[in-house]
Amino acid sequence: MAIDFSDEEDDGNAAPNMNTTPLIDVLLVLLVMLIITIPIRLHAVSIDLPGALPPPDAPLPLVVRVEVSASNQVQWNGEMVADRVALETLLQSAAQQTPAPEIHVHADPKSKYDVVAAILTAAQRQGLEKIGVVGLENYAKPTL
Repeated sequence: MAIDFSDEEDDGNAAPNMNTTPLIDVLLVLLVMLIITIPIRLHAVSIDLPGALPPPDAPLPLVVRVEVSASNQVQWNGEMVADRVALETLLQSAAQQTPAPEIHVHADPKSKYDVVAAILTAAQRQGLEKIGVVGLENYAKPTL
C-alpha cells in the first residue's frame, strides 16, 4: 500500500492519501477463492441404475404399482394407503419378500414433488433396490 504525499495544499502540511486499490484487489481475490472452495450442497437421492438387461429366460419379477393422484393420494396396487406410516409398513413387508419386488411409481403431473420424493426415499431406506418412475413418456413433448 502506498501513501501519496501530494503538494496540493497551500499551508505546507502534507496530507497522506492511502491508495486502497491493492487492498480491494486482495479482498476480491480472497472472496473469489472463498466462493470457489465452498462445497455445493445437493439435496439428491442417489439411486443405482441397472447396468445390463436380464437374461431372456429369467422369470418376471413381482411388480408393485404405487400411484400418486393429482390430490396427492397414494395407492398401493390400486388400494388407498391411509398415511405415511402405512406406506412404510407396506414397503418394509415388500423388502422382506424373496425376491424383492420392483416398485413402479406412477405420479400424476399435478401431484406434488414432495410426495413422490418421499415415496422414493422411503423405498430406498427400506432396502428396496428396484425402484422406478414410470409413465413419464406420456408427458414428454412431441418432437417435430
